[in-house]
Amino acid sequence: MSNWAIRSSATSYWFIVRKMTQVYEDIILPAYRAHKRLFALLIDPDKCSDERLSSIRNAVGSYTPDIILVGGSLVLGSTSNAVALCHKFFPQTPVILFPGDETQLTPEAEAVMLLSLVSGRNPEYLIGQHVRASVKIKQMNLQTIPTGYILVDGGNTTAVQYISNTMPIPSDKTEIAVATALASEQLGHKMVYLEGGSGALNHVPAEMIRSVRKMINIPLIVGGGLKCADDIREVFDAGADIVVVGSAIERNPEIIRILCTQY
Repeated sequence: MSNWAIRSSATSYWFIVRKMTQVYEDIILPAYRAHKRLFALLIDPDKCSDERLSSIRNAVGSYTPDIILVGGSLVLGSTSNAVALCHKFFPQTPVILFPGDETQLTPEAEAVMLLSLVSGRNPEYLIGQHVRASVKIKQMNLQTIPTGYILVDGGNTTAVQYISNTMPIPSDKTEIAVATALASEQLGHKMVYLEGGSGALNHVPAEMIRSVRKMINIPLIVGGGLKCADDIREVFDAGADIVVVGSAIERNPEIIRILCTQY
């Protein structure tokens, strides 16, 4: 069998495995119940290229993230191409869409994180985008993971704050974040995402993470403003079940190896 045929066969095998895997039920929920920490790599389609993914792949060696998220607040490039590249370089890792709007949907991904910006009061990001996306999601046969998205002040104005036209929860208002997360769970969301925002100066405070973790009984995701391994350790120790890292890896791809070996 030729090398091309071997690679093609392997690619087809992992395509079938990924499509058969229920990302939430088979990966996220069991890890949460077993108190196993997961690492999610966030890929911005506008910064995604063959060279970039190749450098990340080479930097991590045999280690891989548990999940890959693809998307952003504003995406001008092709989400479809970004997902294809993620599958090419990380064939065993499920790809979840992390869309800023319905134009970022693509059937190449395994699932979509169906975000409701519950910290804001903009109906466009509470239900408007969801209505426009609903038929596309069904036609694309994408698994949906309803997620309560809570924006927390990270010390500067982030893209998600500007695009969504919503105010973040002040970092010292833990009680508001706790009540919002609890309401999200009661509404039926399967996960809660505390987000400092891409490029945030500060990550979500540990005290806020601890307080939210004590109150809810669904997986807790934390991202934004995580610049180094110490930041990630603090967030995990505070109670995050899944940590999302994007910008830091753009600067130093080898941080993935640290994450995959220590957490």
